[in-house]
Amino acid sequence: MKTAPEQKDVIIIGGGPAGLSAALMLGRARKQVLLCDGGPPRNSAAEGIHGFVTRDGIPPKEFRRIAHEQLAPYGVDILLDTRVTAVERLEPGFRAVLTGGRVVEARRVLLATGMVDEPLDLPGYRELWGRSIFQCPYCHGWEVRDRPWGLLATGPHALDFALFITGWSRDLVVFTHGSMEVTAEQHQRLERAGVRLETRKIRRLIASSGHGAHGAHLEAVELEDGTRVAREVLFSHPPQHQTEVVKKLGVALDEQGFVRVNEHMETSVPGVHAAGDLTTRFQGASAAAGAGTMAGAMMNHALNMENAATGLWPEG
Repeated sequence: MKTAPEQKDVIIIGGGPAGLSAALMLGRARKQVLLCDGGPPRNSAAEGIHGFVTRDGIPPKEFRRIAHEQLAPYGVDILLDTRVTAVERLEPGFRAVLTGGRVVEARRVLLATGMVDEPLDLPGYRELWGRSIFQCPYCHGWEVRDRPWGLLATGPHALDFALFITGWSRDLVVFTHGSMEVTAEQHQRLERAGVRLETRKIRRLIASSGHGAHGAHLEAVELEDGTRVAREVLFSHPPQHQTEVVKKLGVALDEQGFVRVNEHMETSVPGVHAAGDLTTRFQGASAAAGAGTMAGAMMNHALNMENAATGLWPEG
């Protein structure tokens, strides 16, 4: 005899700050929630989460532990190391297939999957990612302020970013890695701000031996001719792409590849909402948590209005 699929109000795909915050809002609103955290966290290499009031500097694992503990009283079903492999639209609602074959149906879905970073094919890059190579100065700039910084520039927008991050360190070298032309005007703007420009290609990133408490850290950028430029920090914005489940759902993306959402945090697919890094270039834990809170509230509002319109209220 075939068992009927498990029923939930909302399936949340992604267990980072956005998904956890949405789960808290929905749980407190008496909704039946399943949160699937496929892991590992995108910020797993980071030593701490910063810019998050009352949680500044907390290690990512500890952040999740506390969140899971605080969600327990609200009956949120959290599945760790569990991915959603497929989401099928029903009339109404959705059916999700999880790793291991578990099938769950829900009235709405929240995408909180973040983005997938594509590490550059540069020796030393992967090893230093999250330790000495960062994307966001708000998240990591204070801890490395006034140290020798580098910026790996991959397009004209990066030159404006170089001027911006001089607020954290005035010792900055922009490495174009031979990937772009810099106009005389752009060069002058960098010089006026005290930013040095290095257009030669990078051969590799040189790391320390890694015997410290937090592993290897950047010591220098080695150029194609063997010249070494001493740097302790490198900012870089590698390419990113959406997760497979987002791609399969076919939600509309903007020109930069982020998921489009409306004022209700809903995507182009009715009933599918999105929050966090997959929707914006402004990526960070506190911003994602805020977006997750808003998404949870919007989803709860929609569910309550549907219940009121039909007169059918779930038990519980």
